[in-house]
Amino acid sequence: MTVHRYSRWDGTQREFSFDAKGALDALSELLMEGLDVDQALEWMRRGGFDLGGMNFRVMGAEELISELREQMQELLDRYRIDRSLEELERKLDDILDREERAQREARGLESQAMNEFMERRHREHESLSDAIEAFRSHTFVDREAGEEFRELLEELDRLRELEEFQREYGERFQGEEAADYQKAQEIRRQIQALQQMARNLAAGQLQEISLEELREFLAEDGLRSFVMLRGMEQALQDEGFLRAGQDGMELTPRAIRRIGAQALAAVYSKLRAGRSGSHQTMHRGIAEPRPDETRPWAFGDALDVHVVRTILNGVKRAVAEARPMTPVQLGVEDLEVRECDFSTQTTTILLLDMSWSMSWAGRFPAAKRVALALDHLIRTRFPRDDFFVVGFSTRARELPIRELPLARWDMGDPFTNLQDGLRVAERLIGQHPSPSPQILVITDGQPTAYFEGRELRVEWPTGFGGVSPQAVAETLKTVRRVTRRGITINTFMLDDAPELVGFVERMTEINKGRAFFTMPNQLGTFLTVDYLAEKRSRFR
Repeated sequence: MTVHRYSRWDGTQREFSFDAKGALDALSELLMEGLDVDQALEWMRRGGFDLGGMNFRVMGAEELISELREQMQELLDRYRIDRSLEELERKLDDILDREERAQREARGLESQAMNEFMERRHREHESLSDAIEAFRSHTFVDREAGEEFRELLEELDRLRELEEFQREYGERFQGEEAADYQKAQEIRRQIQALQQMARNLAAGQLQEISLEELREFLAEDGLRSFVMLRGMEQALQDEGFLRAGQDGMELTPRAIRRIGAQALAAVYSKLRAGRSGSHQTMHRGIAEPRPDETRPWAFGDALDVHVVRTILNGVKRAVAEARPMTPVQLGVEDLEVRECDFSTQTTTILLLDMSWSMSWAGRFPAAKRVALALDHLIRTRFPRDDFFVVGFSTRARELPIRELPLARWDMGDPFTNLQDGLRVAERLIGQHPSPSPQILVITDGQPTAYFEGRELRVEWPTGFGGVSPQAVAETLKTVRRVTRRGITINTFMLDDAPELVGFVERMTEINKGRAFFTMPNQLGTFLTVDYLAEKRSRFR
């Protein structure tokens, strides 16, 4: 079923398009660091993000607030408003002068009405608005003056707002350009609008901001950024990348597939020319033709003939022998067959260290990207393979791929229980048997926890740079059992501490697997290329 969502047309739909895929890529970078979806969206709204596909950086709320404050400061530096009420003061004096003359002519100097009028006029008033308010109930003898006074009364509310504004901001205006009353009112409106928009941006209330009002103060990049920030979450939902869950926004399967694809693309972008690997063997298995590769037929080959190249070989031979090209005469030497890859099924378990030390130096984000990249590689190119991710800290557990983008290191579990990780991996391999099971371990520390029967035990290393002897011994027992089942263990170390290197050397000596030391930024290339290359060599 196709679902269409509609929103009110405000003109920006035509002005500013939105790259939802680019926004998801920016979101995934924050997810790799351990934020959940709602936290990552809020981070993007506040700090901004890059849209690589559009070659545009979306300014965050903090940058937009800074832009608005700069606009406000420009007004403060340009104008002064200390004399902005003089125009209305002169107008009031002129009205009262004419009324005073009219009172004298009509009632004389000593009348009660004249006395009341003069008392009101010369009374001390705290503000111009108070002086105007004092004559609200006065019945003007001079009709023309009365009409003009009523105009002042209609302006009274705005006048009071300007007086309050002067009391609050008057001393902050340091410019040389004197603002008259109307200009001062416009400045007040602008500064109050700037402040309100800044408050709404800080509170995340983007829908409360008038786009037309914002257009007055921001350049095109700022306005474009605001429109994108305001519509970002909805655009990601419309594109099918986000959906509402029980605890907030969550990634859809489509989003997880794209994150995996981008992680894999990042791995391949770092490969040196000539180092590309492949998950293949030239022996038994499922054959897939290489679309652009052929070779001469040899005795014993399947007769999967590439017709075009075979006929071309016959034509070329006819030209070389100076004989008619039609009809084409073919010989055995003209036959070209398609080159094929033969892949084999495998079960792969990635053991991902989630102890608190993995939060250092970008280790855990790099490891998450590798897990997502391998998952996407296997699902798209080798769908017959089985791939699982097992996280381990003080205990081990399987991590469903849908939860992997949001996984974070276990801050409350400082221990490293590789033994339990191997046991979970062994159980998964037993449930999904294959001719070539393998375990890939990503870790930055030696074992410090283990199970003895069903009882969990933890063991701090003995001294600085020491080992946890019982945890190491129990883990190596599990390594021997795994090895007897024909399971290969390859270990990728993110730390070159002597105790870790010593433990991994003992583990590889038992299992005959391999061990690598690599930095987080090289982990994806190391692991993915080795995975493919080792798979190819294993079945030759």
